[in-house]
Amino acid sequence: MLNERGKSSLFDSDYLPSRQLLLSASLSACVVCFSICSKMDGVTLPRESGRIITETAKDVFIDQDGIAKVAQVIVDKVKKKEFDVKTWKEHPLNPKTSDKAAVDWVFLADTLNFSFWSEDERKKYMVKYKGGEHTGYWSLCAAMNRAIDEGIPIMDPNYYATISHNDFMKVFRSDSDHDIPLIDKRIEIMQEAGKVLLKKYTGSFVNCIEECDKSAQKLLQLIVRDFPSYRDVVSYNGKQLGILKRAQILIADVWGACEGKGLGEFTDIDTITMFADYRIPQALVYFGAMKYSESLMEKLKKDTRMENGDRLEVEIRGVSIWVTELIRDEVVKMLKADPETKDVNVNAVLIDHYLWDYRRDHATDMADIPFHKVRCIYY
Repeated sequence: MLNERGKSSLFDSDYLPSRQLLLSASLSACVVCFSICSKMDGVTLPRESGRIITETAKDVFIDQDGIAKVAQVIVDKVKKKEFDVKTWKEHPLNPKTSDKAAVDWVFLADTLNFSFWSEDERKKYMVKYKGGEHTGYWSLCAAMNRAIDEGIPIMDPNYYATISHNDFMKVFRSDSDHDIPLIDKRIEIMQEAGKVLLKKYTGSFVNCIEECDKSAQKLLQLIVRDFPSYRDVVSYNGKQLGILKRAQILIADVWGACEGKGLGEFTDIDTITMFADYRIPQALVYFGAMKYSESLMEKLKKDTRMENGDRLEVEIRGVSIWVTELIRDEVVKMLKADPETKDVNVNAVLIDHYLWDYRRDHATDMADIPFHKVRCIYY
């Protein structure tokens, strides 16, 4: 449980001039979105969770000037035609097809998509593949692709449902002196996911998708219901709030892999929020769209480890979700005001992709902005 709170200081902050800013995304969202995206079996879903957390946050705040700054950068990218779902395939490690093989690759990648940060930035898990040295999430992708090239049936749930420690270490062997974090948890989660696919979905995530009638929200519910490692939910002020980072990014990556068509066509993809991890907050703070209290910044600079579910961690993740919703609303407003871009659609998924890539490309510029460190399976 998180600490009980008194009256929120959020609305007293210079960072937020009025409640109108906080509520603006709610007012601009369609009624249908709110009706399908607020609750799931007693758990509040990410968009509404972000709003609830932002309303009572004590140490993380939103800033309108920073929101406008990010929005303008994104609008400029849109006008240059550099902001599109098709950019997902441009990364050399991502699948280049939009078929069953690509979807099952995405499923395994996102099932293991968590906790890549290093205690020491000089000591990282690293995988060499096709002339590149890959760290972070891309080290996972490189290891999977290397295994495929080596003839290891890593995409087959019959294989990974019973994967041994030795086989796992062969597939995900490091080309540095440092192994991938949380090895035992990754093995457990691979086995669990493989067994569910074999028992309920004849061995392919494609069958999960086909049960959901092109609805991202139905697929989100299926993932959280049937795959326990995706249940990224926090207890906050007596409420069960879903953050659901990996479940949402799984849906978004299927959408990206299939360019929003075929297996990746979701009529409600715009209801998916950003994916609250430990890197996007860095970018949001860098742009000034999100701000930390002095005490929180000091704590982060001391490299203090947090636990999943701590109040400060929940505030960072929850406010990140809501800030991104506000950025999306500002972008949409700006695009609609211009006849050349009035029909362009931008959602939180694309904004997340941009911020994540920007953070990685400008890591040196953000070196003085600490990220919160939590060792868990959810991000």
